[in-house]
Amino acid sequence: MSQKEQSIPENDEEWQQRLSREQYRILRKKGTERPFENQYVDHKETGVYHCAACGHPLFRSEDKFDSGTGWPSYTRPIEQDAVHFEEDHSLAMVRTEVLCSQCHSHLGHVFEDGPEPTGQRFCMNSTSLDFKKSDSSDS
Repeated sequence: MSQKEQSIPENDEEWQQRLSREQYRILRKKGTERPFENQYVDHKETGVYHCAACGHPLFRSEDKFDSGTGWPSYTRPIEQDAVHFEEDHSLAMVRTEVLCSQCHSHLGHVFEDGPEPTGQRFCMNSTSLDFKKSDSSDS
């Protein structure tokens, strides 16, 4: 995926063609990857995490923290409207699902047990993210 946002597929078949099998399972079918076995859990580079499905910017590296949960976690999205939320009643509990506001792909969940300044923990699937390293040409 390029750093620019991609066109949004119009149907499930187009999503299956665009995404890997694992990306499709997580982003489009609301799956979850295994904790501690994912690409960005210990990632420390400076840059921006984008939606792996459409390229929409989601989180800044400076808002990432080690939650100890095994998934990359952030205190807040890059912009308030970068993500949207839906109530999730799966797994016999109520959670708040986090979706990309651009393509509505599943990213992870948000919890109210994070550090300051927000007190929130955006617990994301690495497979849902595409990291773009910052360089001197970024604004």
